[in-house]
Amino acid sequence: MDPLPHILIVDDDREIRELLARFLERNELRVTTARDGQETRRKWTGGHYQLVILDLMLPGESGLDVARWLRTQADVPIIMLTAMGDDTDRIIGLELGADDYVPKPFNPRELLARIRAVLRRVNDNPDPRSTAARRTLRFAGWELDTVRRRLLNPAGTEVPLTGGEYDLLLALLERANRVLTRDMLFDMLRGRQAGPFDRAIDVAISRLRRKLEDDGRNAQLIKTVRGGGYVLAAEIERT
Repeated sequence: MDPLPHILIVDDDREIRELLARFLERNELRVTTARDGQETRRKWTGGHYQLVILDLMLPGESGLDVARWLRTQADVPIIMLTAMGDDTDRIIGLELGADDYVPKPFNPRELLARIRAVLRRVNDNPDPRSTAARRTLRFAGWELDTVRRRLLNPAGTEVPLTGGEYDLLLALLERANRVLTRDMLFDMLRGRQAGPFDRAIDVAISRLRRKLEDDGRNAQLIKTVRGGGYVLAAEIERT
């Protein structure tokens, strides 16, 4: 049997940690908990985790600081827990590479659905329905290896991508020269509708443009369509 996915929960509220741990364990997930940044570092060195659930409001070192540290350790998926309406921290968290966010208070079943969705997205097993999953995609001098999930710049140097950035780039490449609305992209990547004030896709596009060295104010590769969404404007060579 495959080992159970190992989840690290970081939250300073003991009741939330314990209740959530019991709920996830009943749903076939292995769980370790930590109450702050210091304990997160200790637990991190002692285990291998497939996903981190991270509260932004931690005592002492903030959740954003912990997220920055995690990004220096591995490309582990992160789901952030945010206070309702705390848009600024949520957007900063997404800029740091968080894969999803859940506002507090939350329904544990919704969080479980988000966890499973993120784990599916980062699973290295290619989707057999996707012909691109067995291809290298070349565009504007760049190369995306969809088997190894590696992005190479025109000089042949690997550019690291988070799981969310890889999925977003692949979605754009598979539909190159087609306008994709924010809702379409959000549904492809997260499986749910974006709220009217949700800037998650805009943040993700901005982060991906920086990785592709595509100047945001005069972007030529990922173009903004006013009132429409985004389009990746390039010829795609599939090998």
